[in-house]
Amino acid sequence: MPETSEPAPTVHAATVHAATVLDATAPEPVEPLGVELLPTGHPAVDAGLARLEALDGVPAEAHVAVYEDVHQRLADTLAALDQE
Repeated sequence: MPETSEPAPTVHAATVHAATVLDATAPEPVEPLGVELLPTGHPAVDAGLARLEALDGVPAEAHVAVYEDVHQRLADTLAALDQE
């Protein structure tokens, strides 16, 4: 029986480049910063700090919504202090 040799698959430079870009943009593992937050003694502020502390080790993309929520809660807390 005659052997049939199949041609080697062609790999285009664009395919190799795209694979390299995908590998380069893969997220790296997130390491915790290990920052210790000290309690303030004000329950609303401490609750906001606890939410921020929970972000340690979480990818940055997830931080925005929590930052916005904590900012709003702290602004509300300050506004309530002004009204006392």
